[in-house]
Amino acid sequence: MTVPDRLRAADLRPLWTELHKRFSTGAAVSRVTLKNLDDDQRAALADLLGMDRYPPATVPLAVARLDAILLELTGADTRTATEAICGPIGDRARDRRERERERNALWEWFASHPVVAGEPALAGWVDDVRRQGVVMGSVPDTRALLERALTVLAALPSDGRPLQSFATDLFGDSHALDDGGRLSGLVLRAQAFRYGIEPPGDAPERRALWERSGVECDALSTTVLVAGLRPAGDGVLARTLRMWADAGHAAAVTLEQLRDSPDPRVDAPDVWVTENPTILALAVRRFGDRCPPLVCSSGWPNSAVIRLLRALGGTGAALHYHGDFDGDGLRIAAHVMAKTGARPWRMSSADYLAALDGTHGEPGRVSEAPWDAELARNLRDRGAAVLEEKVAGVLLGDLSKASTMCH
Repeated sequence: MTVPDRLRAADLRPLWTELHKRFSTGAAVSRVTLKNLDDDQRAALADLLGMDRYPPATVPLAVARLDAILLELTGADTRTATEAICGPIGDRARDRRERERERNALWEWFASHPVVAGEPALAGWVDDVRRQGVVMGSVPDTRALLERALTVLAALPSDGRPLQSFATDLFGDSHALDDGGRLSGLVLRAQAFRYGIEPPGDAPERRALWERSGVECDALSTTVLVAGLRPAGDGVLARTLRMWADAGHAAAVTLEQLRDSPDPRVDAPDVWVTENPTILALAVRRFGDRCPPLVCSSGWPNSAVIRLLRALGGTGAALHYHGDFDGDGLRIAAHVMAKTGARPWRMSSADYLAALDGTHGEPGRVSEAPWDAELARNLRDRGAAVLEEKVAGVLLGDLSKASTMCH
């Protein structure tokens, strides 16, 4: 449309500015109020409106009145004239709704990501991040940062590499996980939720949490306890493990040995995984050289445990995991299953309820169990923990059947 010069006069700018602001809200506008007009602005407004005297410094105006005047002058209504003079009119309400939709979509994606869904303990981290809001200034930038954090979490525990090497392998940037950065902070907070501990408060605590996550850990002192493993092959590790299994003894395998040996492959169809060394010790005592393949996570699994289980599962063995029925036990079980593809072994609600008796400890903070929707609720309702040693007889019975099948 063609706008007469008189409508573009500087003294009418307050009118168009206020109209543009109100139209941009996205709400219906029936009137506007101009405030603090000076004498020249009042004169220009009186001329536009055909008034015989100046309006007051603060004056309400009906949009319908303006429509009638502007239709006669320009052939367009007030909104069209305002847009021609001041530029495109937005819709802040629509924009707010769109931003809210984008944020909701971000959090839904984040909460349902496979890394999070596989370990319900990380739901607390998701809630923590969401409370901070959009942390990178925009939804796309925040999602990109979260995707990088999830990439790191999927790769943990690492295999003892230095942090810079780990970062380079993941992102091609040795400084991507430098201390103090947003990404490093996000990952370490997630690991704290994963392990059920307080987030690290200083540099030594951050280094300790990286080490616990298999980054820059000691590959000689990071070990996994095994029994009954008879890997095929002529490598040193395979021959040594067969020797100990044939002697009816357990063995501690270091991360260094796993890294420097071919991935072990066992001919047995099943490998049994326990959380507590007591169960493995009882199995070795009972079965001796007939002990079926056993691996112990010794609580939270370190990088040696995860590396070995992935190798065994990757060569066709079915992994069966059992742990404590308490808060930490459910988190550890979910972690092992998510990282290695292990299946639950005697870890159902029915198994838990069958093991309850009059003596028990508190279960602590209980996270959901992805493999059994009722298990966490039952633990909370009963307020009772059942440690793995309590059901040793049942587990050894299963192992006895496995031992018979293997020999």
